[in-house]
Amino acid sequence: MKAQIPQLQPEAEATETPAYPEDELGRRTPRSSIAGFISAVADKNYNLAGAFFKDKDTRTASPEHEELAQRLEILLTQGGQIMPYSWLSSDPSGRTDDDLPNHLDRVGTIIIAGESIDLLLEKVTGPEGGPLWLISDQTTAYIKEFSELEPEALIIDRLLPDYLENTNWGGVPVGQWLVMITLAVLAFTLAWFVITFLLFLIPLVWRRAKTEPTHGILNAFALPLKLYLAVWLFVFATQELGLSIILRQRISGITLVVGLVALLILLWRLSEFIGAFSQRRMSSRGNVSGVSVVLFLKRAAKIAIVVFGIIAVLGAFGVDVTTGLAALGIGGLALALGAQKTIENFVGSVTLITDQPIRVGDFCKVGDTLGTVEKIGMRSTRIRTLGRTLVTIPNGEFSSSKIENFAHRDKFWFNPVITLRYETTPDQIRFLLVELRAVLYAHPMVTSDTARVRFIELGSDSLNLEVFTYVKVATFDEYLEVKEDLLLRIMEIVGESGTGFAFPSQTIYFGKDTGLSKEKSKTAEEKVRQWKEKGELQLPKFDPEYIKEIEDKLPYPPDGSAEQKQKGTGTIPGL
Repeated sequence: MKAQIPQLQPEAEATETPAYPEDELGRRTPRSSIAGFISAVADKNYNLAGAFFKDKDTRTASPEHEELAQRLEILLTQGGQIMPYSWLSSDPSGRTDDDLPNHLDRVGTIIIAGESIDLLLEKVTGPEGGPLWLISDQTTAYIKEFSELEPEALIIDRLLPDYLENTNWGGVPVGQWLVMITLAVLAFTLAWFVITFLLFLIPLVWRRAKTEPTHGILNAFALPLKLYLAVWLFVFATQELGLSIILRQRISGITLVVGLVALLILLWRLSEFIGAFSQRRMSSRGNVSGVSVVLFLKRAAKIAIVVFGIIAVLGAFGVDVTTGLAALGIGGLALALGAQKTIENFVGSVTLITDQPIRVGDFCKVGDTLGTVEKIGMRSTRIRTLGRTLVTIPNGEFSSSKIENFAHRDKFWFNPVITLRYETTPDQIRFLLVELRAVLYAHPMVTSDTARVRFIELGSDSLNLEVFTYVKVATFDEYLEVKEDLLLRIMEIVGESGTGFAFPSQTIYFGKDTGLSKEKSKTAEEKVRQWKEKGELQLPKFDPEYIKEIEDKLPYPPDGSAEQKQKGTGTIPGL
């Protein structure tokens, strides 16, 4: 008895989707429709398989439908293919993200007279309402057009003996199952030899392939490439030999999973190699905190690979993972909210490692904390203060704070303010301005291009001179040595000027004041008078020629120093 085929109507546009009963043949979605067709062909029920063809003029499964189903099976076996079930839409609306109209879905290809033709399903509305996905009129027309062509002789038919061809299992001859297993073994064996030979050959023609990181990357690609090449060879061989489309479609999900596993293995091995390589680099540089970050990132990458690998494999087997992804997203959001501070501190530690505003051993100031960095951990950073206490600062707070690092200074700022007594005369100040500048220009450890001494203020209890320059040393101890020398020279010059330093207090002293030295005051004033007469007063700026004459001529270390024994001494007029 022929199966009754309901009258099919082209689906009309509707704004609302009414409720409709399930289709007995499972033709509501592209995936279920193709699965139903393959199942009917496997059972050799071509009358039922004919019900998956769209034909407006036919109400019953005619002999023509049966012939179309048989012809389509032959075309698919002779080099055609159907997409893996997981790639087919399980939505009654079909795929809307392809380049086809919404009522058409591409589900595979068939080869007719050497021409590749798309196998299309068309969405129509059944008599009970709801969509039905059936093999389109366009595809049916192609099959009818070439129905007179003789089927090509398949290689598999010539290879298998009759007793293996006549015994079926699951709608497929047992011999084809045996051939499939043999092809899988041969494909992997051939892929193994090819990739192994290439990995042996590459270092012979490319020397860099023997060194890291190239060698490690090539090794990471070895197994995934073997698996991927084996899958490609296996699929190619099954099509060329003419294995039944029923068998190929049933194992299509497995081949897809093997390809996904190859990709996951590649990602896993690359993360392992990159992590180990980065860990060795960090260890060689003594960056312990960097090693911790690398280990954490490597573990996080592996967890992500496993999670998304499981989701991808389930999807390849046709499992709907949309709900799982939604749950994973909600769980991830909840986890992120609960571990907000932990994530903030981890991101802060990554910032400290990558941006490197500080390093272990640096002397720095973070907020109000001043000290030496002892450890940069995954959660916090420890600083040893000048009071020898240990301050622990969370990395999230640390990275967002103002960080002043003293360890990378190329030179040190020397900026004392000299306070003089109010009895100091203008010529004495001129004497000091000239002599102090001469010291800065002549000192070999001072940058002469930025050096200046200026009379800046009439203070409440002093006349103030500002000294501004930079000391050309790398460490703080060296800076203190030069600073000490400069301060002693300043004291000597102030004493030679006949004036003195002001007392910054309101203390009243009862005693006989020796007063200022009249002889030294006259000497300083006479020297200034001579400078004026000769036009050699170096105010408001020093003569560049005079700067070149005295530059780096001041003896340093100073006279009498133990280091001065092996160095020559020189004198500068006026200093």
